[in-house]
Amino acid sequence: MHFSGFRVLAEGLRGGSGWRPFWRKAAPAAEYDAIVIGGGGHGLATAYYLAREHRLARIAVLEKGWVGSGNIGRNTTIVRATYMIPGNQEFYSASLKMWETLAQELNFNLMYSPRGLLMLFHSDGQRDAFARRGNAMLVQGDDAQLLDREGLRALVPYLDFGQTRFPLHGALLHRRGGTVRHDAVAWAYARAADARGVDIIENCEVTGFDITGGKVTGVQTSRGAIRAGRVGMVAAGRSGELAARAGLRLPIESHILQAFVTEGLKPFIHHVISYGMGHFYISQSDKGGLVFGGDIDFYPSYAQRGNLPMAEHVMEAAMTLMPAIGRARVLRSWGGIMDMTPDGSPIIDRTPVEGLYLDAGWNYGGFKATPASGLCMAHLMATDAPHPLARRYRLDRFATGALIDEEGTGASHHLH
Repeated sequence: MHFSGFRVLAEGLRGGSGWRPFWRKAAPAAEYDAIVIGGGGHGLATAYYLAREHRLARIAVLEKGWVGSGNIGRNTTIVRATYMIPGNQEFYSASLKMWETLAQELNFNLMYSPRGLLMLFHSDGQRDAFARRGNAMLVQGDDAQLLDREGLRALVPYLDFGQTRFPLHGALLHRRGGTVRHDAVAWAYARAADARGVDIIENCEVTGFDITGGKVTGVQTSRGAIRAGRVGMVAAGRSGELAARAGLRLPIESHILQAFVTEGLKPFIHHVISYGMGHFYISQSDKGGLVFGGDIDFYPSYAQRGNLPMAEHVMEAAMTLMPAIGRARVLRSWGGIMDMTPDGSPIIDRTPVEGLYLDAGWNYGGFKATPASGLCMAHLMATDAPHPLARRYRLDRFATGALIDEEGTGASHHLH
């Protein structure tokens, strides 16, 4: 099904009777060339690129719930390339470039909005650190501009420039950063993968792995056994739980990250704003709601909801940065299960089980990484070799000490 302005107009005139489902409700076959466990953004992207780039004919995506029921639909939709450590830098730069053309490639309106990301700083030391980060971004080929206090005020006059605890001295502006409609990403990749013959099997939980002689031969599911010689685990916050069923212990803890949205308001936030001192970030959706979030709830959990103390902390940060937000009514909140690694960077690698591959540990960076993650994971599964963009995302770096510690907080999951 091809989308066009004419098609939308024609379907509107006939009540939408010509639209059909975006993907088939596939039933599991007995055997596939490759199985991807996880029907979120990364899993669907992996399946799509396996089919498009590597021409695998028999691919299945197994999702224990429904497509988009995990973190792909539970985030604040921000995309950016503001990293400075080798490994992360080139990966997220490539991912942002993919976002810029992805809607055309998938023929689906992803509502990509490069509105610009403002990373606020509050001291001379932070300014120097952001200047260094901006220079690293420029060397990588991305954009960065350091704003002083008055330059920042000209863009976002509604912030509280009179606060004394965390004074606003300026910001690093990343103009190509912005937002993408998260649900549309899941739908677009599912539709594109299905068009290339991928079976998307919902309500199909993987309960175990068939492993013979150190090699995976298939999976056990709530809908029966399925054979495959290549299996990719792309289960985000459930990665540790899933890997344990294959006898593996991952360096991952799962924590909850909450997000919130207000009632619809007239447009006034025209950027994404990141307020590091409060670990707070906010943007305004196309429907007018203010979408914002904060830090993780600092205890392991698999619940897709948060707790009130962290909600209170996020609201306090919002009021400190922009007191006017206190007049808006919060409509709803949600929680995503974050797979946190000790160094705050992801894993795309082979596991000790031959034919079993891992894509996990995305911390706060999962949504923005979706297209590049799928591309790299598909390359790994098809060739049994790491993609050049993901060559540093090795599983054994936690044993060798070759960490990619972007935030400089050391080997403690919950501090990331």
